[in-house]
Amino acid sequence: MGNKTEIAVFGGGCFWCGEAVFERLRGIEKVTSGYAEHAEVIRVEYDPKVISYEQLLSVFFSTHDPTTLNRQGNDVGTQYRSAIFYASEEQKQKAERFIQKLQEENPPAGGENPIVTEVAPLGNFYEAESYHQQYYENNKQAPYCQLVIDPKIQKLQKQYSHLLK
Repeated sequence: MGNKTEIAVFGGGCFWCGEAVFERLRGIEKVTSGYAEHAEVIRVEYDPKVISYEQLLSVFFSTHDPTTLNRQGNDVGTQYRSAIFYASEEQKQKAERFIQKLQEENPPAGGENPIVTEVAPLGNFYEAESYHQQYYENNKQAPYCQLVIDPKIQKLQKQYSHLLK
């Protein structure tokens, strides 16, 4: 074994989307859909020697909208909020620095659309029911997958081809 994996937990709306995106990245050992602090999240097990936490943050922020409070597209409710649940003080600092940098690079015009991503300690993680796992892989023909997830994957392939498996 020897490989030391780390855990990252992200809430970016529906966990089906996050799972489909993150499992395409190099260095990702496993992606599990679940719930943390009543939000839909993905628990990403990754090898930091292959992909950095900052790279994960970069993909996370560019494949969901971090400026909409408690919603992603048509999915509305606090369970769809944009959130990073950190597993260590180091992750907390990296996440906060990353958000600060994003805000400085793209300041919200006239105070509109600031990043509302919550950065909070990871409490309990509950794995979602089995039919939620690998949802995209098993349901590619479903309208939700075609309308919502496919564009995210296309964006991922275009912007992050260097990080793909």
